[in-house]
Amino acid sequence: MAGFPSPFGNDDGDLFDGDDEFVPDHLPRPGAFLEGHDVLTGEEHLAFHEVTKECFEERKVYDMTFNYNLARLNLDTRHPGAGYRYAEQTDDSAILRAEFTPTTPFCPQTHTLTIGSFRAWNGLRDRHDYDLVRVRADRMHHQSEAINEQLAELEELYLETGDVTIVPEESDGVGSNPMERSMREEGPSRGPSGNSGAPF
Repeated sequence: MAGFPSPFGNDDGDLFDGDDEFVPDHLPRPGAFLEGHDVLTGEEHLAFHEVTKECFEERKVYDMTFNYNLARLNLDTRHPGAGYRYAEQTDDSAILRAEFTPTTPFCPQTHTLTIGSFRAWNGLRDRHDYDLVRVRADRMHHQSEAINEQLAELEELYLETGDVTIVPEESDGVGSNPMERSMREEGPSRGPSGNSGAPF
C-alpha cells in the first residue's frame, strides 16, 4: 500500500542507521558474556560490523522474520535493543566475543542465527584479525542457557578440529518452537496412500 514503508529489508533511510553511524541508543547493551572485556565502540565497532555484514552475506546468515542480512538488525531503529555487540577478550586480544540479543525473549531463530554467525566468522577467518570469534546469546532469551551450552560445545569442536561445520549434540527442543516440537513428536502426517505429503 502506498505511503507505508515495508518493514522487510528495504533501504528506507528513516528506518535504518547508516553503516558509518555508531548510535549506542540503537544497540543492545553489552551483557554478561562481554562483562569485564574490552567492548568495541565507535570506529572499532563499525569496522568489525562491516566485516560481519560481508561474512553474513557470503554465508547467508539472514533473519527470516525481516528478510535481511542479520547484520542489518544492528541498524534497524525499530529494534534498538537487538543485534550484536562485540568485545576483545581481556586475556587474549586475538579472541573476540560476540553477544547476540534477539528482538524478543522467545525469538525462535536465536539458536540458528548464533550458530550461523559462529560458522560465518570462524569459517571466514581471513576476513578479520581474530583467531577465534566466540558467540553467545544474551541471557534475556528463554533458551539462552541451552543455546550457549551448544555454542560452547561447537567452539570446543572447532578448536579441536578446525572444522566449523561439525554439528554439536542437540539438546531436546533447543531452538525450536512448540509447533516444531509437536510435529517431531507426532511424526509426518500421512495421506490416504500412507505417504507423507510434506517435502521433508
